[in-house]
Amino acid sequence: MPSFPPMFADQVVDQPVRAQFEVFLDEHRRALNCCLDGLTEEQVRRSLVPSRTTLLGLVKHATFVEKVWFDEAITCRSRGEIGIPATPDESFILDKDDTIAIVQRAHREAFEASRDATSALGLDDMLHGNRRGPLPLRWVYLHLLRELAQHCGHADILREQLISE
Repeated sequence: MPSFPPMFADQVVDQPVRAQFEVFLDEHRRALNCCLDGLTEEQVRRSLVPSRTTLLGLVKHATFVEKVWFDEAITCRSRGEIGIPATPDESFILDKDDTIAIVQRAHREAFEASRDATSALGLDDMLHGNRRGPLPLRWVYLHLLRELAQHCGHADILREQLISE
């Protein structure tokens, strides 16, 4: 379980923008992580679209994204040093050992590490380890929120297709 208390967007309306960003990110992180709940291992691996996108692959990719933005971008370590794929497309590839429990746990650990990595940073602090060049944490938060929202939408559609079969 996450080590931080779950909060919801409506609880931070009057809070500083940093708290709002973090709660919105956490809501999307939890939603994506939970998209696997109640499904079988076969269902979460099922390919329903021409791309590599599966429910299990989406959560595995979200782990990659956390490490790109909050390890690579902050520490300036290479993807090889971090132990993640070189490209986003490769991050959707499932290994035979990937299970719901393993992928969910890795995702939770990654986003908890992200929270730790950013805890001492300010929204205007620059992250220097991204291929785009230096970016403020504020931009990274917005980018990640956009990406997580898109993937939550993808997950909702895939899950709906699986459940209606």
